Amino acid sequence: MSEEQQYTSNLTRKEKAVSFLNLVASGKVREAYNKFSGPNFAHHNPFFRGDAESLMLAMEENAAQNPHKVFEVKLAIQEGDMVSVYSHIKQNPDDRGAAVVHIFRFENDLIVELWDIGQPIPEDSPNENGMF
Repeated sequence: MSEEQQYTSNLTRKEKAVSFLNLVASGKVREAYNKFSGPNFAHHNPFFRGDAESLMLAMEENAAQNPHKVFEVKLAIQEGDMVSVYSHIKQNPDDRGAAVVHIFRFENDLIVELWDIGQPIPEDSPNENGMF
């Protein structure tokens, strides 16, 4: 466990997942991985290889291309070693954005597996409740 990980050891898994996403959204991708990811981190994003380095590089590239990204958590649920975070992500303040769910699996209180699914927010929707 790194010094940064020891510093965050008093956080709940839900707080760690949300902190990880906040750091990534703010462009502090490596800091997020250093603080919260465990060895043998794997992910299931179909657009990148399944290792930590590939996803980290993609996240850094996205942060560089979208320095004014807006990230807002709407709901976070923790159950056992799993955490789900439902959020609204906009690549810039004028973007309609997407509703995104990140699902984390923890081992020894570190993120070792990540799934993410997203749905663009439509301009017109018949649903009066909205996506959030």
